[in-house]
Amino acid sequence: MGMEHPAALAGPPIGWRDLDRVLVVRPDNLGDVLMAGPALRALRHAAPGARLDLLAAPAGAAAALLLPEIDAVLTCSVSWQEAGSRDVPVAADLDLVDRIGHGGYQAVVILTSFSQSPWPAGYLCRLAGVPVRVGMSKEFGGAGLTHWVPSPPDELHQVDRSLHLLERVAVPPFGGRLHARVPPGAVRAARVLLGDRGPYALILPGASCPARRYPAGRFARVAGRLASSGLRVVVAGTAKEAPVVAEAAGDVPGAVILAGELDVPALAATVAGARVVVCNNSGGAHLAAALGTPVVVLFAGTEQVGQYLPRFVPASVLTVPTGCAPCRQFTCPYALECLDLPPERVAAEAVRLAARGPVRTSAWSSVREPG
Repeated sequence: MGMEHPAALAGPPIGWRDLDRVLVVRPDNLGDVLMAGPALRALRHAAPGARLDLLAAPAGAAAALLLPEIDAVLTCSVSWQEAGSRDVPVAADLDLVDRIGHGGYQAVVILTSFSQSPWPAGYLCRLAGVPVRVGMSKEFGGAGLTHWVPSPPDELHQVDRSLHLLERVAVPPFGGRLHARVPPGAVRAARVLLGDRGPYALILPGASCPARRYPAGRFARVAGRLASSGLRVVVAGTAKEAPVVAEAAGDVPGAVILAGELDVPALAATVAGARVVVCNNSGGAHLAAALGTPVVVLFAGTEQVGQYLPRFVPASVLTVPTGCAPCRQFTCPYALECLDLPPERVAAEAVRLAARGPVRTSAWSSVREPG
């Protein structure tokens, strides 16, 4: 291993315990924010007296309701995460500079995946007057970061990547286990929709892009086999996913179909109450990992499995190796060979994991405080 760049970690030691206001930047999807949980927990211990805020995209902001370390959320669709051709007005960046500046933050921690850069956020926070700016990157970017941490290997799990960043700036980890706190009101809301009619399997057929979605018709065959095993079937998704949710439920007798009826806390309660979750590589997989629910993940070849693998929970990650993986594509140009998984195999794994799960006196007994 060669020597690090002379600008790496050139900033002075950070007095974390003396900070009053800290901002964490993670403008990604629900699962990405949940995977930031261990880093947030480590920051909370390092800066116990600080207000800890999160800058999040609309898709991930609701996850903050499940993470007790977060005090407030700045929700924003940031320009440096815009993947399409839409032109983002410069005024949007200037407005965000003002919002961050009004927060009076003394430090910002910018969390990124291996393919993202912290430098745009770092420069924006520099303009906002944040004096300590921490981020991790392969390349040097000048004054945008006061504490630049060189990146570890790309293959590192996303949770461990964030913890590595913090360790390099003297924030020790408190383990890599995901966690989530389900509000009592969310449990009540989920109970109204689901009732208490025995154990159920939860199917979440949605994903952030088509290239990550196991075909809905195959999900329907999985649902039928789960019902035949004696598990009640619940299929859930957003309002936009209603057609996919309906197709994934198939013609299973008694299936509960919830499209657009669960906010994120109620979805978390539903995940926590399930015997097993079957889903794509999506936020549902990370919710299951955070809540201790066994999960079968149908993992498309868009990403490397090791970067997102559910840990510390009974899990089965199913994928078909292909020469084009990892492709990072939003839409598969072929025929989703990476998800050419027989529904019978998927259902068998779900039934196996459901049988391994803890015996619960109630479908809701798994809802618990993190610890």
